[in-house]
Amino acid sequence: MLKKSNVRFAGLYMILFVISVFLITMMKSSVTKAIEPVKNDSSCNNLIKKFAEHKNAGENEKCFKCHGQSNYSYENKNEIKPVRKRMYTELIVDRTLFYESNHREFKCIDCHSEDYLSFPHAVNLRTEAKPNCIDCHGGDAKYAKYHFENIEKEFQESVHSEKHSDDFTCWMCHNGHIYKITARTNDNIKQTVAYDNAICLGCHGDITRYQVLTDKVNPNLIKKHDWLPNQELHFKSVRCIECHTKKINDSVLVTHKILPKKEAVKLCTECHSNNSVLMASLYKYKIREVRSAKGFFNGVIVNDSYVIGANRNYFLNVTSLIIFGLVIIGIIIHAFLRISK
Repeated sequence: MLKKSNVRFAGLYMILFVISVFLITMMKSSVTKAIEPVKNDSSCNNLIKKFAEHKNAGENEKCFKCHGQSNYSYENKNEIKPVRKRMYTELIVDRTLFYESNHREFKCIDCHSEDYLSFPHAVNLRTEAKPNCIDCHGGDAKYAKYHFENIEKEFQESVHSEKHSDDFTCWMCHNGHIYKITARTNDNIKQTVAYDNAICLGCHGDITRYQVLTDKVNPNLIKKHDWLPNQELHFKSVRCIECHTKKINDSVLVTHKILPKKEAVKLCTECHSNNSVLMASLYKYKIREVRSAKGFFNGVIVNDSYVIGANRNYFLNVTSLIIFGLVIIGIIIHAFLRISK
């Protein structure tokens, strides 16, 4: 017969064994859940429905399923479980920004090869050339008012194009997935300034992108502009291109001829004068709208695009000088009459 102590030990071992099996099962379950592919929850489905009204949104979702998030999953016949990978940051396209952009009604394969529809993508697709603006918009009557041919000509003469040749393309500044025009539609000038300056800072404020084209050390923009009084106000109120471009073509809303730094505007009077360059660039569209709605004369006087020294009106200046002169004459006559008594 078994001793009572042995029975007790056997019972204890059995309990420990059951507990161990239970813990191992739970651990396996949690590990399995951790490697399951990400499923679309209700919020993600709502996000997809939100953009469903856009043309080709359903077809584009095939691409956004991977390129619209930070990770993606796929089945591999050599693996027991689905494979989950991290999506490279530069290959992620934000759905929201895409459907706010100028190209929101396009299909992905309108610009990218149809070979991308098969997965895994062929390796040679990595070297596929990206279309430039002129490839689609050049010679098209629908976009003639934007004068893309003139923009292309100015760009070819810019310091970017001359220094970097074919390595510098439209995509360096204008990401076709998220680019939108703000200057023509946005009443808030400071938002336009912030948006356009962010394009320049995308390289000049990011050393990793800057050194894609050059081995030079990205200059400290604050130190380079230490000659500029009240830097913070200028950076918030004026676009980089106001001082770093040449206003040579009135048919182009935003000039694309970027000047070398030695030719950049440094004279205060270039902006703070009656002939301010800002009125021919940053405020050009707004001034045209105001003058069209209120007439030329009122458009000059009623102008909320205020720049110190640039918003003077000849007639108001003359009137104020006449009033000031009359006041002085009145004071002199009054003083003479008092003294003569």
